[in-house]
Amino acid sequence: MSPEVYAKFERYPPHVKVQLMRIRSLIFAVAKTLDKSVDEGLKWGEPSYTVKGGTAVRIDWKPQSSTSLFLFVNCKTKLVDTFREVLPDAFEYQGNRALKFDLNADIPEEALRLCISVAFTYQKRKTLPLLDM
Repeated sequence: MSPEVYAKFERYPPHVKVQLMRIRSLIFAVAKTLDKSVDEGLKWGEPSYTVKGGTAVRIDWKPQSSTSLFLFVNCKTKLVDTFREVLPDAFEYQGNRALKFDLNADIPEEALRLCISVAFTYQKRKTLPLLDM
């Protein structure tokens, strides 16, 4: 973990940091199953994860939405619209850029794993119906 990303995680409240670290681990696990290497950094002040052939995912917690966690994707993709159609009850969706879920509940791991996998393979999926989900 880079010093910048480490510093960002250290600024989260402890209970938030635990959940975001779980999501971070999930991101790296998904990338490993896809045989992809992850580049981790900060983008717009949020932990960001990119792989070759995919689109970035970012994770964050916002004090103004203190009971929620977010996974952000590029708003110029079809990702959130497709996730909303295929997984209508898995998350609360915000526009065309974010999945929002409850900080204090179990992480919707299987749905999140699928969404990360689709984002990390977006370049080969982007022209397929429902992104081949």
